[in-house]
Amino acid sequence: MISSMTGFGSKEITIEPIGKICVDIRSSNHKFLETSIHLPEGFLSLEDKIKREVESRVKRGRVVCVVNVVGKKTAKVFVNKGLLENYIQELKKAKKEFALNGELDVNTLINLPGVLALDEDKVSASNIFPRLKSALDGALEALVHARHKEGKALYVFLKNKAVSLEKDLSIVKARYKKIAQDKCGLLKTDEERSSFLKDADINEEVERLGFHIRNFKSKLAKTGSVGKELDFIAQEMQREANTMAAKCFHASVSARVVQMKSQIEKIREQVQNIE
Repeated sequence: MISSMTGFGSKEITIEPIGKICVDIRSSNHKFLETSIHLPEGFLSLEDKIKREVESRVKRGRVVCVVNVVGKKTAKVFVNKGLLENYIQELKKAKKEFALNGELDVNTLINLPGVLALDEDKVSASNIFPRLKSALDGALEALVHARHKEGKALYVFLKNKAVSLEKDLSIVKARYKKIAQDKCGLLKTDEERSSFLKDADINEEVERLGFHIRNFKSKLAKTGSVGKELDFIAQEMQREANTMAAKCFHASVSARVVQMKSQIEKIREQVQNIE
């Protein structure tokens, strides 16, 4: 079954000592596969691994993956006592040596470089990835499911349009045959009939359009990334319909061809969303 290029997936897990990790993935239509990964500080080394996982499940579309740290633990304040003691000793020496006035206070000392720091748990990104991957897999599974679900709806819509086109084409073929015969019967010479058929004959376009419709239905029933092929076929269908419209000489045939062109345009719009 075909898949849409539009979808969303999300998964949240808890990883100690990081906290809650939320992975959101959304996708939209695009001519090719374009992947964008947004990671918090400390996770940037995982970008290539995450990108490979995403691209193993998605073949076409613009995909944005966002990893957020939801409940990160509060870091503890750390006082570097050894460094602070060295500062105090050296400052007392300088005060005595240069006969400086004033007293050392806490506000001065805590602003000295390196005295205060945040004591954070250092976690290796490579060690985190196996657990992060479970959230990524869950978000990707939800994304793929959403794309499949919309793909089913697109399949029904496009198949119905293709069936409708086949019916319209049969009507056009029958009407043209009858009208062309009547018109040729009114013409007096073979030269006039030959000239008329040369300008107005749409049998070739009818056959080609019929082939494209059948090919479209066949490709539509396949799995995998067939969006580009379907778009190309729809373009060919539109080209044949345009030629038929230009050759039409009778209102009843022309009206039906215009209706077919409208249906093909709707097909082309929806095909843009197929992977």
